Amino acid sequence: MDFLQRVQDLPLLGIGVSTEYGAARAEGALDVFALAERRPDDAAFLELGVEVAKGFDDDARRWIASGRPTTYHFLDVNLDDAPGPGGDLDDAWLAGLRELVAMAKPAWLCGDAGLWHFGVRDRAHMLLLPPILTEESARDIARGVAFLREATGHEVLPETPPGTAFVGDLHLLEYFARVAEAADTGLLLDVAHIAMYQHVTGRSPLDGLDAFPMERVVEVHVAGGVVRDVDGFSVVDDTHGTEVLPGTWAIFEAVCARAKNLKAVVFECERNRTDTVGIGLDRIRDTWRRNGGAV
Repeated sequence: MDFLQRVQDLPLLGIGVSTEYGAARAEGALDVFALAERRPDDAAFLELGVEVAKGFDDDARRWIASGRPTTYHFLDVNLDDAPGPGGDLDDAWLAGLRELVAMAKPAWLCGDAGLWHFGVRDRAHMLLLPPILTEESARDIARGVAFLREATGHEVLPETPPGTAFVGDLHLLEYFARVAEAADTGLLLDVAHIAMYQHVTGRSPLDGLDAFPMERVVEVHVAGGVVRDVDGFSVVDDTHGTEVLPGTWAIFEAVCARAKNLKAVVFECERNRTDTVGIGLDRIRDTWRRNGGAV
């Protein structure tokens, strides 16, 4: 069964927020349980950012125990690694992943398709760099996506990653279109990350969107950012704040207008107080609904 058939079986999750290990205990952080009580339609699911070595924290376990919907966002796997011993997709990591997936029962797996670490996986090496934007790299990522989908029995949605510098001859959107086709997969578009790419490469926010296969977009991330000057080089800092840049909103509007298989939107606002995130959530809901979304 191909992706455009499989996607019909994926649940419509609606609007949610994200977290990772220990995030909710930081000063000034989002209280996902308070948000779910005050605005249940805007905390319809929780995206769990996970490193297998850490597992779930107490707040994630509490959410899971409540039976509420989740998605699983990996923070520790380079999808372009070849499956097997010595690589990221080895038996030990897969066993840990399967255990966590069985506990959380996520609607699907997702995560930035970049370099989460350099060299052998090690807690001291954690970072996130974009992939090399070439045809060969796209095939390698696609191989990892297809392998992980088969190994877990869950859809795996590669995410457009952030970056302040990009290497390769493909546009970021063209690269992910090739990944999606080669892996026959859906995608997670982080519109804030796309806005970062467009800004740092001197493009307009909507550059490359017309030719993109929006029917493969299952999930979207929206997040705040700040434009900064670094020694004369203008970059976007992916702050996950509540102030979303105009370019990010423009991309989100364009995606919502065409992504007819869109099932979930995450407002990445875990570093902000619960009483400050409503404006962003309202705009996400209004934009998605105005463009035909079932929210």
